[in-house]
Amino acid sequence: MGRVKPASHDPIQRLTELRNGLLKLHTVLLHSERALYERDIQRIRSSHQFLDLVLNDPAFAWLRVLSQLVVLIDETLEAEEAPGAAEANRLVRRVRELLSPADTSGVFESRYLAALQRDPDAILAHAAAMELLHRLE
Repeated sequence: MGRVKPASHDPIQRLTELRNGLLKLHTVLLHSERALYERDIQRIRSSHQFLDLVLNDPAFAWLRVLSQLVVLIDETLEAEEAPGAAEANRLVRRVRELLSPADTSGVFESRYLAALQRDPDAILAHAAAMELLHRLE
């Protein structure tokens, strides 16, 4: 098994990797939540309906925390002043705290743990995200 390449110390590169890793996890969780919705509530018949559910249905509301973090990272990357190491460190810590919380009583935390328990793809995506966070710290 090959060695994992260490993460760049460049804040822009670190934040880009963080964003991309978070998007992969978000995509897996969306698919997982869609399968649960279709199993328990009703079949989703179109991409338009799915987008409407993601934006407006309470069943998908917990995932908006991840969406908002991706947007925050995007805004940081697109700011007039390039982000520094401190800003990159802060965002990496924020993602780590979200994905490995000390308190699991919040809505995101409890739904995230439930997804990890029911969906092997979610577990794999979580493991990849945690490995990425380890490299970015």
